[in-house]
Amino acid sequence: MYRIEQFLNLYFQNRERKLLLHCCCAPCSCSIIDRLLHAEVRLTIFFYNPNIYPEGEYNRRKHEIVQYAGKRGVAFVDVDYDPDRWLNYVRGHEMEKERGVRCSLCFECRLLKTAAFAAENGFADISSTLGISRRKKLEQVTDAGRRAAACYPGVTYLDYNWRKNGGVARMDEIAKHEQFYRQQYCGCMFSIKPYPK
Repeated sequence: MYRIEQFLNLYFQNRERKLLLHCCCAPCSCSIIDRLLHAEVRLTIFFYNPNIYPEGEYNRRKHEIVQYAGKRGVAFVDVDYDPDRWLNYVRGHEMEKERGVRCSLCFECRLLKTAAFAAENGFADISSTLGISRRKKLEQVTDAGRRAAACYPGVTYLDYNWRKNGGVARMDEIAKHEQFYRQQYCGCMFSIKPYPK
């Protein structure tokens, strides 16, 4: 835990300890939320995931992160379901393999909305839980976050590798303790087949 606290102390040294955190689901978010709260960062969760299909899956993931945010006393912003915008955003890349251009566009779509909300609501810093999953390319998430933040002067993307220093192990521990639902696909209709074991 020391290294993340040291990183956050340096990062927020001359900044307000306040962060808008884009969250995709409770399992991916829990250890990041835990670490940020432990480091006394004032946290607001931003839930914008129009890629999740079907709507029942979306509602299940959202309900779980809402419950966890409430339990941890974290503010929650729900932008609600917007699948048509997402489909238009990734149009032409539907059949690409996971980790391809479609995934980059998906991250960009969600993080642009996060950065826009941050700029409009007094958040100088944003980050995302998307990169903690070992099934994602961290560089894709980081690049999308940086590009999104660059569109809004005064907004910066905090691009820490949340997998490091026990982040994944802590995620698994909390998810097991909380009995979180562990989905078997990323979320979009094009990734709905189960991940290979």
